[in-house]
Amino acid sequence: MNQNVFDIYIVGVGGQGVLTIGELISEAAFKKGIPVNFYPTKGMSQRGGFVKAQLRLGRKEVGPSIPVQGADLVVSMELSETLKALRYAKEGADFLIYGFVWAPTAVMLGKAPYPSVEEVWGEVEKINGNVAYLNPAKLPQYQGKPVRENIFVLGALLAQTELKEIISAEEMITAIKERWPKGSDENVFAFQSGFSGSVSRSISDVL
Repeated sequence: MNQNVFDIYIVGVGGQGVLTIGELISEAAFKKGIPVNFYPTKGMSQRGGFVKAQLRLGRKEVGPSIPVQGADLVVSMELSETLKALRYAKEGADFLIYGFVWAPTAVMLGKAPYPSVEEVWGEVEKINGNVAYLNPAKLPQYQGKPVRENIFVLGALLAQTELKEIISAEEMITAIKERWPKGSDENVFAFQSGFSGSVSRSISDVL
């Protein structure tokens, strides 16, 4: 990895906290002196609307858009949205896929199919992507309530992808505590659960 130069493409749907993932990574990187350029989408973050964020680390001056085949890491908070990010991933990029399903209107009306896990995984394998699949059924609870799924996914990111070579778990926990100075226990628990939890590395483990 060249002096912390690292591009991250994050996708999901409104209401999942996609942009918060990018903000926390940005805050942790900035605090340790790594140049950060964070470009979130705006105006599409209503519940169920497509949301993306592009995060570019390690360069003081860089364009806002990750070029085609430029991302080192793709984070997908919704299964089918992974397909929208494929063209931006480098050959052999890391993929953290959270298998949440949000069927768009066309799918609900029976006018379009929804891709299966096998289909999405197969498309990622075509570019030799390294998949870490996180099952939404493993989302833990804190005091009887599900934790924030984005913070859970963030924990898995720091354990399962090359991002761990740039930002440590301890540095991210500090960013989480600073973001939520009151009641940070729940979010630290969510992060640590994702960090220490298991992911699937083979499609046979998912089916």
